[in-house]
Amino acid sequence: MIEMKVMGIALDTRTGSPIVVLHDKENRRALPIWIGSAEASSIIRKIENLSVTRPMTHDLIISIIDKTGYKISKVVINDVEKETYFATIFLEDKEGNEIQIDSRPSDAIAVAIRIDAPILVTANVLSNGSVSTDSAKDAEEAEEFKNFVQSIKPSDFAKLMKDNEHHESDQ
Repeated sequence: MIEMKVMGIALDTRTGSPIVVLHDKENRRALPIWIGSAEASSIIRKIENLSVTRPMTHDLIISIIDKTGYKISKVVINDVEKETYFATIFLEDKEGNEIQIDSRPSDAIAVAIRIDAPILVTANVLSNGSVSTDSAKDAEEAEEFKNFVQSIKPSDFAKLMKDNEHHESDQ
């Protein structure tokens, strides 16, 4: 398994759907995963350290896990089938006993980045879904992709985040 970090959120220009982009430590591989608007909003809030007055869904999940005596040890994106990705959140108690929770990758990533839990990706997923950012012939395209992802600003998602906050608030 390869540890990956969140590079950022991009928008699919064809569909308008958000994409979370993961990259390995050496920036040699990028893994784009299409996600929902609420999950994109949650990930952006953490990346930009934007606070909210009430706990959002992923904050609530972490709080529930903590209160039950478990901690999140890692998340693993472990399979892809017909462009659908699968993930597992690994919980560990004080004695080191582990339980696994099936998850969508977007939720697992949104939870993991809040507590700096490792995000691991299996070799199978990398071989089926990642893009090389390291070969000479793909260098220009990879650089364009990196620049695009890094150019996305939170304001690009302002309406998206506002709509999701309204839906998740206790007003």
